[in-house]
Amino acid sequence: MWTFVVPMVLMVGIFYFLLIRPQQRKAKEHKQFLENLKRGDRVITAGGLCGEITALGDNTLTLEIADKIRVEVGRGYIAGFAPKKSG
Repeated sequence: MWTFVVPMVLMVGIFYFLLIRPQQRKAKEHKQFLENLKRGDRVITAGGLCGEITALGDNTLTLEIADKIRVEVGRGYIAGFAPKKSG
């Protein structure tokens, strides 16, 4: 019996520390990132659109991706900060 239980417990422990815990930490950091977004930040979406935040809502935000071209995007689809606009 112990020859089965001990390896299973070790495998669960390894999976927790190598897979589950880092994923939870990353999700927490992304949630905090989304909560701290503000008007004027330049971000990139999961689909690859880069733009500047012009308006914020509870679940959505508005990005200006070109002069006077604005799109509304769900907060969850913001991947991170975009590189600074060149030129």
